[in-house]
Amino acid sequence: MTELTGGSALPQERRVVTAIPGPKSLELQARRTATVAGGVGSVLPVFTTRAGGGVIEDVDGNSLIDFGSGIAVTSVGASAEAVVRRASAQLANFTHTCFMVTPYEGYVEVCEQLAELTPGDHAKKSALFNSGAEAVENAVKIARAYTKRQAVVVFDHGYHGRTNLTMALTAKNMPYKHGFGPFAPEVYRVPVAYGYRWPTGAENCGPEAAAQAIDQITKQVGAENVAAIIIEPVLGEGGFIEPAKGFLPAIVKFANDNGIVFVADEIQSGFCRTGQWFACEDEGIVPDLITTAKGIAGGLPLAAVTGRAEIMDSAHAGGLGGTYGGNPVACAGALGAIETMRELDLNAKAKRIEEVMKGRLSVMQEKFPVIGDIRGRGAMIAIELVKDRETKAPAPEAAGALAKACHAEGLLVLTCGTYGNVLRFLPPLVIGEDLLNEGLDIIEAALGNL
Repeated sequence: MTELTGGSALPQERRVVTAIPGPKSLELQARRTATVAGGVGSVLPVFTTRAGGGVIEDVDGNSLIDFGSGIAVTSVGASAEAVVRRASAQLANFTHTCFMVTPYEGYVEVCEQLAELTPGDHAKKSALFNSGAEAVENAVKIARAYTKRQAVVVFDHGYHGRTNLTMALTAKNMPYKHGFGPFAPEVYRVPVAYGYRWPTGAENCGPEAAAQAIDQITKQVGAENVAAIIIEPVLGEGGFIEPAKGFLPAIVKFANDNGIVFVADEIQSGFCRTGQWFACEDEGIVPDLITTAKGIAGGLPLAAVTGRAEIMDSAHAGGLGGTYGGNPVACAGALGAIETMRELDLNAKAKRIEEVMKGRLSVMQEKFPVIGDIRGRGAMIAIELVKDRETKAPAPEAAGALAKACHAEGLLVLTCGTYGNVLRFLPPLVIGEDLLNEGLDIIEAALGNL
């Protein structure tokens, strides 16, 4: 895999010159503690000065290997040439008019690209927003307007955001929901096909989980009351769970048969992250609506709901929007990110990252019993850590210790999972293979010291 830095001029090397975090970061952390709300956390309190390609440089001169991409955002790198070029040009022209006041071409161009790239050959339209949670909320609004129904069905281990409605949609209590209720009503949660933990085994998981989910919807909610079924085609915060084969097609068929809007939440998994433009393509899923954010704009805040034209047009004029939604600079960044994805064939790069990572991690799994499962696709790979492979008891302490050891050596990694026992790897798709392998070396050494 050639080193594709996405236009970054940063040296693509790991460099640890101080303790991590270093003295300057600690000084900034003290200032932060004094003025930034304590509820805003950070995985690793090193303060960034530059980032690009596969590295993050901090105020102390350390250069960290990036296996996080700002949570799957900087897939094209954090300073990709096309993103910087297009956003800078737009910044010089105008920063804002509000598309609902006087529109501009960039918004339309992004919607045209979304119509072309998202699954399905039907007529599509989009609306642009600022964040993933905002996109999901608007998908619910659109589905309710179209169906004239209220209920929304979501799944165990799902994550959809931190706003009131999306907290209700999200499965995990801590840290996302605890103490923040009451939550929005008419939200119903059903089982998902989590193969590694399915009682009768992964081979039975897809059809059994689908049957259970459909049975619960039918008995407890009533299909005729459901406006939308929302699922991440690869569940992100829940632990990079790939629903067992057959599960998603069965749920889609149930939705189609009952006039329910099927929404694919591709906020973390979209835009080449899994080796396809969108993860739902893996089983040929064509969603009615698809929500995107994160990787769409190379780090600039942008999100979208894209879907069947007749569904998208069901909301009345003025019913969708927001002051900053589809900001012109963010739209320019998105066009630059998509340009980069096409030119560098980042789907192929994601597949190569999967090949390297799964190959190395499989060897580690043979050596270290703490690795219970390896899963994911493309550059969205995870290991689930367990205390014992027979009982599969989650090992969140091991996940925390492993992440801490990696951070100390200059490798940024993230944890996730309903049980806090999953280490997830989201490297920029432009990372060099040398950095990728060096990061895996650090993980292997850290596993040996657990």
